[in-house]
Formats: sequence, structure tokens, C-alpha cells
Amino acid sequence: MQTPMAEHPKDSPASFLERLGLAIADGTLAPHTVLRIDELEAEHKVARSVVREATKVLCSMGMLESRRRLGTVVQDEERWNLYDPQVIRWRLASPGRLDQLRALNELRGAIEPQAARLAAERVSLEGGSELVSLAARLWAAGQGDKQDEFLTLDIEFHAAVLRASGNPMFSQLHNLVREVLSGRTEHGLMPHLPHHEALQLHVDVASAIQRGEAEAAHAAMSRIVEQSTEEMGDIWSQHHPHRARTDT
Repeated sequence: MQTPMAEHPKDSPASFLERLGLAIADGTLAPHTVLRIDELEAEHKVARSVVREATKVLCSMGMLESRRRLGTVVQDEERWNLYDPQVIRWRLASPGRLDQLRALNELRGAIEPQAARLAAERVSLEGGSELVSLAARLWAAGQGDKQDEFLTLDIEFHAAVLRASGNPMFSQLHNLVREVLSGRTEHGLMPHLPHHEALQLHVDVASAIQRGEAEAAHAAMSRIVEQSTEEMGDIWSQHHPHRARTDT
């Protein structure tokens, strides 16, 4: 049995896990493939403890399942923990990244506007001021062509809205939003400079939350997510015109 990691004879545990996870996520190791610890150990010249730890982690993510007298079996995607940040990153690194980003944005569209609405109803004066300040800094970074700073502030802004909702279930989804925002930037599905409308919408969300205008906050956040999906689709179609035609 050959797997895509054979060219790395000496592997750290983290690197071995990364390559095995990526191979499953991109379909190189197809569902129902049987992986045997002794074969992986010999093929990749890694310690048995490294193989065991990697397969244990992947089993905890639902990507593998250990079966007695058979080995460790690659699972169908529907069994994976699709909310795990590492699984999200691996799926974003696969050829199906646009579908993954669309799915994540659809989830964001169901949650973030409602979080913004709740934040407008529940946020403290201090929390509202923090959001307005973040939106202003985000605007400055976007206008100043500071892409790294913009991404950091964008992640911080969306996490702050989720927190301000007062719903701890929403708040814990900040890792998912972080992976979406980081992934679209890393894989070139973000405009080099944020559009003026996107910057203004973040200001609108913060201002509406601070003023306690729940419906306005909901509407502005909905538009942010919609615009993100539109931008990703447009950029993808420019670079992959054939794929864009066949995916629609």
C-alpha cells in the first residue's frame, strides 16, 4: 500500500498527522481504505507510537475507525467532525475548498446575523464601544492595505459579535469563523483590498449593535456573509473558469 507521505521518511508526529489528515480530506486515501499500523510504520519509517498517536487523533475526529482484526478504516465524510478546526483546514486545502467555504458560509449565514441581533439586545455599553472601535480599526487596516492586520481584526470583530450575543453556544463558534476567514485569505479567495461596502457593513453592524437596533444589525451581518460568498465565487470563477461552469 502506498500513501502520499512516502517521500518524507523521517517525520515528526505533527507532520505525520498533517499529511495523513490531508490525504483523507482530499480523497487520496478513499473511504473504506484499510490502514495497518505496521505497514504505515515500515513505509514511512516512523515510530509505532507516532502512527498510533496520529490514528488515535484521526479516530477522535471521526476520519478513521479502528476495527478489531481488520485494521484502521478510513471513514466517509459524513462521519467526520466537520466542526473541528483541523478538519476544516484540511478540507480547505483540498480541491473541494470552494464547496467547503460555501457550506461554512451557509452556516455563518444561519448564525452570525442572529448573533448580531441578540448582541443588539444584550450588549453592554462597554461591549458596544469595543465593537465600534474594532470596526474603525478594521476600516483603517482595509483602507491602508494592511492585509495581515485586517485579517486579525476581522477575526477579532466576528468573535466579539458572537461573544456579545450572550449565547455561549454561539460564542464557541468563533473558531469556525476564524478558519473561514483565514482559509479564504490563504487560498486566494479574498480581494487584495476589501471592498468599500464590506468595510462599511462592519461599521453598520457595530453601530446598530451599539444603538440596540436589532433588525439593522441582523440585516448588515447577513449582507456581510452574502458578500463574502459572492466574492469567493467570483474570484474562483476567474481562476477556474471550466470548474465554475461545471459546478453551477
